[in-house]
Amino acid sequence: MSNADRSAVTDADFYLLEQSLEPEGRQLEHRVREFMEKSVQPVINHYWTREEFPYDLLPGLRQLGIAGLAYAGYGCPGGGNLLDGMIAMELARVDPSIGTFLGVHSGLAMGSIYRCGSQEQKERWLPEMARMEKIGAFGLTEPDVGSGAAGGLTTTARRVKGAGEAGGGWILDGQKKWIGNATFADYVIIWARSLEDGQVKGFVVEQGTPGFETSKMRDKIALRVVQNAHITLDGVRVPEENRLQRADSFAQTAEVLRLTRAGVAWQATGCGRGAYEHALAYARQRQQFGRPIGSFQLVQDLLVKMLSNVTSSACLCARLSALQQAGLAEDHHSALAKAFCTVRMRETVGWARELLGGNGILLENHVGRFVADSEAIYSYEGTREINTLIVGRAITGLSAFV
Repeated sequence: MSNADRSAVTDADFYLLEQSLEPEGRQLEHRVREFMEKSVQPVINHYWTREEFPYDLLPGLRQLGIAGLAYAGYGCPGGGNLLDGMIAMELARVDPSIGTFLGVHSGLAMGSIYRCGSQEQKERWLPEMARMEKIGAFGLTEPDVGSGAAGGLTTTARRVKGAGEAGGGWILDGQKKWIGNATFADYVIIWARSLEDGQVKGFVVEQGTPGFETSKMRDKIALRVVQNAHITLDGVRVPEENRLQRADSFAQTAEVLRLTRAGVAWQATGCGRGAYEHALAYARQRQQFGRPIGSFQLVQDLLVKMLSNVTSSACLCARLSALQQAGLAEDHHSALAKAFCTVRMRETVGWARELLGGNGILLENHVGRFVADSEAIYSYEGTREINTLIVGRAITGLSAFV
């Protein structure tokens, strides 16, 4: 059989995971793919170079109806964990920044309310967030506290008593750093240590609250479209009704992170997949020595290694989604997926850049953006080292945490 007679399998869904979705789920995935390819990809480099967020794309994202996809009730779509994960992969496949924006809003912010809020709080906030009429952010990391957040938060919550609208509630003081969406979010989930009992509690702080200030972080080399903020809380008064009623310790914060780390694993898979697909297209059309470079053995070796990483990561994530759906997923399951998929992502984007040679560092070829963005995905929501220790504790029964 000649090369002209062979058909190429250019779809990176090599093991046909999309077939695991119900027809309605596949239709939604195709709508998301079409939106990302036609509306986002042509313009995203413009915003990436300028560190700007494409607010003009928000109406199209709203129409997709994908915020809160994994949650049931309260105006949320209720699509299940597998569909939610595969949509996260589709977003990151074209642009990891847009994937991160939705991951923060839908996973971290909405997830905090869904997991830790009272019935009244879920009914108050989630419907408008599911419609993306209100945007959320999640404030956990601090300038001097990252991996040690479980026991080291310095942001404080002081309970105050009083009657009337101006009295009672909590006073928040401290700083937060790296908070995605926070420059424009309507609701920011702030995690602070109570001076009353020493436990970590969650608070929904509304934009414009006196004493709450954000400053945009600039000069990032990764996820430049994401609007990360440094937050200062100076005597921020939050009513008791805005304290997440089921968040009484860091254990509840960890519940949210367990959910979202799985989402980051899907994002990492999407980031690697996007780089692979651009590299494959390039290899099929780029001519050297009178033939497409995709016909050379060393180039095919790179492509197969990339595809292997993407496929193994996607299959691992799909199984994790099944565990989540069955209520069987634990911290170590999400930790393993986040650690594994981000390492494989980092390899894959590097190989994609290598395949493109010098052209790989030009934004017009997109791969360079995936290389840069992968560095942020590799680190956030728990570093590889921290997630490794979570898994290590699970398999040995011995904690290696300091």
